Amino acid sequence: MFMNTLKTGFLMLMLIVLFVIAGQALGGPRGALLGLLLAGGMSFYSYWFSDKMVINAYHGREVTLQNNPELYKMVQRLANNAQLPMPKVYVIPERQPNAFATGRNPENAAVACTAGLLELMDSNELSGVIAHELGHIKHRDILISTIAATFAGAISYIITILPYFQNNSRNNRRNNPAGTILIALLAPMAASIIQMSISRKREYMADRAGAEFSGNPLYLRNALKKLEYYSHNISMSKENPATAHMFIVNPLSHFDKLKNLFSTHPSTQDRIQKLEKMAKERHLL
Repeated sequence: MFMNTLKTGFLMLMLIVLFVIAGQALGGPRGALLGLLLAGGMSFYSYWFSDKMVINAYHGREVTLQNNPELYKMVQRLANNAQLPMPKVYVIPERQPNAFATGRNPENAAVACTAGLLELMDSNELSGVIAHELGHIKHRDILISTIAATFAGAISYIITILPYFQNNSRNNRRNNPAGTILIALLAPMAASIIQMSISRKREYMADRAGAEFSGNPLYLRNALKKLEYYSHNISMSKENPATAHMFIVNPLSHFDKLKNLFSTHPSTQDRIQKLEKMAKERHLL
């Protein structure tokens, strides 16, 4: 918990530094001040409204005991197993089976499943996936994960507005072409490094927690096999690289050409092997 809190503070600081440097390079002292204000506002918003920010981006619909009692009761049972407060539950209208958790702490958390996940998983596999997401909540990964998404999204925004500053550099003597080029080259790499440094280890930890909360490592093992297959064969309608690391498997895996270098997730095969090892230790395999 302490390390995740430390990492979250570090990411917020890096976000502020990045925007100040970018603002200075693109607009001088006034640009640096604007960057500071923007970064501060984004950090505040992502901390207090991270769950709503991501859920709304994917058009999530809240699940209640009335409109989907089976899913609601499953999450409730698994949350009790994990000794967690009942999170909010959402379904997002995507055909690709996938899921993620978000929020700032266990008391203000949300779990989101795609419609495809509910259609293509059996009840045991679904419980394994949801238990995995509750593992992220239990380990307090959810805030740092969303802050990282904000960081990556901010970098994408900076890259988007760079051409505007480049086209107007003749009318702005304070514009720094060298700084603009450096930001364009290094910012996307920084976003990728930050995302994958957060994601890989936490996925293994959430897998182990998910196996414990669901009661059987093979539930999640079987789900991961399906998720890996479908992630390569069904595309997300809303493809957002900034939030890819939040999902249980990379929803953009068909773009992941340099898997070993820039993947936001550990190898699914490695995750399956670790779950099978757990199952053998419990004499379930």
